Amino acid sequence: MQQKCVFLDRDGVLNRERGDYTYRLEDFEVLPGVPEALALLKQNGYLLVVVTNQGGVAKGLYTKADVLACHQKLQNSCNHLLDALYYAPSHPAFSESLSRKPDSLMLERAIARYSIDPMQSWMVGDSERDLQAAEKVGVPTIMVGDKYEPNSYTYQVHNLWEAAQLILENDEVRKGKL
Repeated sequence: MQQKCVFLDRDGVLNRERGDYTYRLEDFEVLPGVPEALALLKQNGYLLVVVTNQGGVAKGLYTKADVLACHQKLQNSCNHLLDALYYAPSHPAFSESLSRKPDSLMLERAIARYSIDPMQSWMVGDSERDLQAAEKVGVPTIMVGDKYEPNSYTYQVHNLWEAAQLILENDEVRKGKL
């Protein structure tokens, strides 16, 4: 049986976007409402998978260990609700990778590993490249924040809590309950 999933970008969706690379634990701040939103999605049967570009690794600004430490802090802050955390350590100026969004390999790997149904799933991101990666594999998208105008396929909300509400409303519509 295929599962439903919410794919999540990290910086700007789960933790505060600093406008610079976030890799030091003291700078890694989980946004308000994120643990509650994740818990609500989990209670409603969603797998929770983080897909994040971490090009600072390829640039030599920080290490894979720094990324993993931030991910552990995220898990600890969110009651270990995240099922998987994928990251792309490459950067186009240093190394090419199909994992790096807007390419979709991180999502494809999770879809294969966890038997995820793309049409029952969602991608929540805060950039065009997040949504482009999801669209390549047929996953509906939600834009968080106001850095970009939504395209014709995209919902736009302020934060992950609002995204979770939208996802659950759409579940009800899909089930024919509204």
